[in-house]
Amino acid sequence: MWSELQRTPLRADALRRALTAPHGPYAAIDVVAETGSTNADLATVARAGAADRTVLVAEHQTAGRGRAGRGWTAPPRSGLALSVLLRPGGVPQGRWGWLPLLTGVALAEVVAELCDLDTALKWPNDLLLGPRRRKAAGILAEVVGDAVVLGMGLNVTLRPEELPVPEATSLAVEESACTDRDPLLEGLLRRLDSVERRWRDHHGDATGSGLRDAYLSCCATLGQQVRVQLPAREPVRGTAVDVDAQGRLVVEAAGVREALSAGDVTHLRSD
Repeated sequence: MWSELQRTPLRADALRRALTAPHGPYAAIDVVAETGSTNADLATVARAGAADRTVLVAEHQTAGRGRAGRGWTAPPRSGLALSVLLRPGGVPQGRWGWLPLLTGVALAEVVAELCDLDTALKWPNDLLLGPRRRKAAGILAEVVGDAVVLGMGLNVTLRPEELPVPEATSLAVEESACTDRDPLLEGLLRRLDSVERRWRDHHGDATGSGLRDAYLSCCATLGQQVRVQLPAREPVRGTAVDVDAQGRLVVEAAGVREALSAGDVTHLRSD
C-alpha cells in the first residue's frame, strides 16, 4: 500500500485556471516549494494590501504553527499546508470568531465526500477521522488589521512512523478513497468559498446562515466530558453541552454553565 502512494507536486497552473478570476472565486493562488509559514507570509502581504481571497500553498513548511504556539511539520508533499486571506468587510468583527469553525465544517464535509471517511470536529476546529477519532488536520486563524488569515494543515499521505504524535493520523492511515492532493485542495477551496460566502451574506450570523447547525452536526465535543485548559486560570472540567451563537463552547459543571471563547480541549475518557 505505502509504496503505491505518490507525493507528486501540485498542479498549480490547473488550480489557478479553475479557481481564480475571472472564472473562479479567488483573487490569486500561489504555490511555493517551501516556506517557513504560509500564515506568516500572508500576514505580511495582508498588511501591504493584498486582495480578499488570496491563497498561498506550500509543498513544505519548515515553521508551521498550530494553536497555542504548537509546531506543525510534515515531509514535503505529504499533506496540504495552505493559508487563505479574507477581508470580511460588512461583518462585525465580533463575529469573526466563526471563521475557523466554518472552515472546519468545509474541511470535514470535503474529506467525508471525497475520501469516504467518518469525519468529526473537536471544538473549535480539529478534524478527527475514523472510529478512534484521531486528529488529521488543524486550523489557525489570525486577525491582521481588517483581514483574517486562515491557515490549514491536513495530513494526506503520512505513514504511521511519520506522524508527529500517537493521537495523529492521516488520510492514508485511515485508508482514504482519495489521497490525490489536487482534487482535495480544489474541493476544499471551493467548499470554503461557498460556506464563507453564505456566512458573509448573512453578515456573520452563523445561526441565520445555517452554519451553526452544520457545525453542531459534526462536532464530536458535544456531550463529552471535557477539560478545558484556559489562559491565566484554572482548567474548567465538565460536560460540553452546546456551541453558542458566538461560537463559544458551553460547558456545564455542577449545574452551572460557562461559555468559553478559547481554550485547549481534552476529551476525557469515561471509566
